Amino acid sequence: MQKTLVRRLATLAMIPAALFGALAVAAPAEAATPSFTTLQTQIVSLSNKERVKAGCAGLRVNAQLLWAARGHSKYMATTGKFSHTGSAGSTFIARARSAGYSAARSENIAWGYRSAAEVVNAWMKSPGHRRNLLDCGAKTFAVGVVFSANGNPYYTQDFGSR
Repeated sequence: MQKTLVRRLATLAMIPAALFGALAVAAPAEAATPSFTTLQTQIVSLSNKERVKAGCAGLRVNAQLLWAARGHSKYMATTGKFSHTGSAGSTFIARARSAGYSAARSENIAWGYRSAAEVVNAWMKSPGHRRNLLDCGAKTFAVGVVFSANGNPYYTQDFGSR
């Protein structure tokens, strides 16, 4: 009985909130940090909106860059190290190549922000991150979000030329 209830609750948790409409509205104080998949999807959407506003084309998500970005976010979340330098001194170019992508272009990282809008706004206010995000020469990208043991989200956004 209890296992069945747990399975049903887990299944309900996977149903998009949009299906429930106004039935389940959390008060701001009760709102939880979104899941990593929700954050990744929202950051992709917000990043592409910023690109289009600046006159660049929206980018396609690349599965290989996603693998590299999530791997670096996992490294940062696990070690607590916030850096573009990863495991064994790796660079974003080496991580992309290791994931099978040979045209890495740039990388943005962030940590601690609780919403996609906060992350993208912070990147847009930073000259280097903004330059990466609005680089019209980029063709693909991906965003990897991983939560540390204490709940802090770590973000990696990798861009590519093909």
